[in-house]
Amino acid sequence: MTFRQEYPRPQLMREDWLNLNGEWDFQFDDQNIGLEEKWFKKGKEYKQKINVPFAYQTKLSGIHDPAFHDWVWYRREFEIPDSMLGKRIIMHFGAVDYRAMVFINGNLVGSHEGGHTAFSFDITNYLIEGKQSVVVRVEDPSRDETIPRGKQYWIEKSAAIWYTRTTGIWQTVWLEAVDKTHINKVRFTPDIDNGDITIDLEVSGEYINKDVEIEISFKGEHVAKETVKLYESFMKRSINLYNRKIFRTGFHRVGWNWTPETPNLFDVKIRLKEEAAILDEITSYFGMRKIHTENGMVYLNNRPYYQKLVLDQGYWPDGLLTAPTDQDLKKDIELAKEMGFNGCRKHQKVEDPRFLYWADTLGFLVWGECAASPSFSEDAVARLTKEWIEILERDYNHPCIVTWVPINESWGVPSISTNDQQKHHSLAMYHLIHSLDPTRLVISNDGWELTKTDICAVHNYSHGHKDEVEKYNEFRHSLATVEQILQSKSAGWSIYTKGFKHNGEPILLTEFGGIGYKAGEENGWGYTTVTNEEEYLADYERVMKAVYESSSLHGFCYTQLTDVEQEINGILTYDRKPKCELREIKRINDMWHAEVVK
Repeated sequence: MTFRQEYPRPQLMREDWLNLNGEWDFQFDDQNIGLEEKWFKKGKEYKQKINVPFAYQTKLSGIHDPAFHDWVWYRREFEIPDSMLGKRIIMHFGAVDYRAMVFINGNLVGSHEGGHTAFSFDITNYLIEGKQSVVVRVEDPSRDETIPRGKQYWIEKSAAIWYTRTTGIWQTVWLEAVDKTHINKVRFTPDIDNGDITIDLEVSGEYINKDVEIEISFKGEHVAKETVKLYESFMKRSINLYNRKIFRTGFHRVGWNWTPETPNLFDVKIRLKEEAAILDEITSYFGMRKIHTENGMVYLNNRPYYQKLVLDQGYWPDGLLTAPTDQDLKKDIELAKEMGFNGCRKHQKVEDPRFLYWADTLGFLVWGECAASPSFSEDAVARLTKEWIEILERDYNHPCIVTWVPINESWGVPSISTNDQQKHHSLAMYHLIHSLDPTRLVISNDGWELTKTDICAVHNYSHGHKDEVEKYNEFRHSLATVEQILQSKSAGWSIYTKGFKHNGEPILLTEFGGIGYKAGEENGWGYTTVTNEEEYLADYERVMKAVYESSSLHGFCYTQLTDVEQEINGILTYDRKPKCELREIKRINDMWHAEVVK
C-alpha cells in the first residue's frame, strides 16, 4: 500500500523523482541498543511494518501505539530507476520528529535535528549495484520539555490542550536525480509598488559560463523570458512585469496581484544550460503580494484588509500531524473559505508544503507558526532558532504566508515579565525573522506579554455562556476601544510585558470563541458549551457581534476549525463533518463590512 504520492515540494519541482512512501520495516528500540548492535547493517531483523509517512502512534501507520518509544528504526530497500542513473541522487525527508540519522547501505550519510522542517542528503557516493538499503534511526525524547514539541504532550495520555505525540517520519520521503551542476535554491521577492519580481538563485557544481534561462507566464500567456550567463554561483535578477504583455492585454496594476479573493499566480520555468544542453530544469510559481501595517491597520497590496482567520491545528484522527491525503489538505481550506474565513493561523505546527500550495492556489492567508518548547533554556533557544531558520528557507516563496508567529502565549518564555534573558529571546526571534524575511509581519508573543511586535495580538475567551449577560457585556466592553483592550488582562496577563508598550500596531483578536458542542461520539470540552445546532449558531453570532462592534479590532482568529482529540470546540468535528449549516457561519462572518475599519 502506498500513501501521499503527490510531488512534495511544489515550489521547486523536477520531473525526475521517486516517492519512497509506503511500507517500511520498523522496530522499537526501547533499550537504545540499536547503534551499539549496528541495526543499520544488513542482516538485522525488524519485527514490524509501518506505512510511511505516518507516525507509529497513528492508525494509518498500521501500528497505532500511543505509548512512549523514544528510539525507533526504519528500513526499506529501493532501486534507482534507469532514468536516474548517471546523475547525483538526493534523498529528501519532508519532516522527521525529532532527531534522525540516515544510513545508506550500512553507511551513515548524515543526521538532522528538528522535528518539523525538511532536510536532504546526497547519497550518490554510498550507492551500490542493484538494490539499495536505507535505514533511519530516530530519537524523540518523549518527556523533554526543552525541544520544540508544540501540542505534543510529554505525558502519555492526552489532556486539556495537549495531544498525542508524533515520533519519526511524518512527511514524504523521496529521491531526486540532478546533474552535478544544478539549481540549489530559488527565492522570489515581489515588489508590487514597482511591478518587479526579484529572483535570487543559487547553483551547485561547475557554474562558470553556464546560462540560466527564465520564463514567466500568467494563465498560459508568456510574460517574460530572459537569459543570464553565470560568473558566480549566486545570481540575482529583477524583472519588471508592468510593461510586459500581461499589462498590455488589459490588466490594471492591481488586477493580477495575489489576494484571497483573486489568487493570481505567475508560473515560472527555470533552465540551467550549457550551450544547447539542459543541465537542470525546474518549475515554480510566485504571487505578487505585499503586506504591511499603517495607521493602525494591516494592509494587503496597499489597501486595508480585515483578516477573518480561523485557528487550524492541522491534526487528523487517523494521521495526527499527517493528512491522510493531499485532498484532505485542500478540503480544510475549501471548508474554511465556504464559512467566510479568508485565512488561518496554523497553530503550533509547521504545516506540510502541500497545504501552503493549496492556500496559494485557492487564495487563503496563512499565519505561519512553529512548535514551541514548553520550557526555557539555552538549548531550547538554540533549537527554536535553528528551526526558524529552516522554516524561513523552506517557505519564503509562498504568497499565502503573511505573518510569522515565533512565540505563543509565553510558551518557552514563562517568566518573560520579569526575566530579561527571556525578553531578549523574544526580541531576538522578532529581529532574526525580519533579518531573514523583510516581506512579512512578525508577532513577538501571540496572546499576551508582547515585546516589540508588528501586530498587537490579543487572546480573550471571557465571553461567557449565553445566559451570563454581565460577563458577556464585560467581554464587549474589553474590546470596545484601544484603551480598554490594552488595559484588559488575557488570562490574567498584561498585553505587553514590562518595559514595552503599544506603539500604534494594529490590534487583532487572535484567539477567542472555542464554543464546545458535542456533535459526534467523542466527549470533551470547550470554553463554553451548547447542546444543539440552534444554540451553537446563536452563540457563535453572539460572540461575533461583540467582535464586530469593536472600533479598534482590525481582524480576528476564531478558535477553532476542527475538534482535536479531547477538544470539542471546533466548527467541524475531528473527521471534518460540519456541526451546523456552514452557510450560516458564512452569513455571520459576512456581517463584517468595510465600515468597521473606517
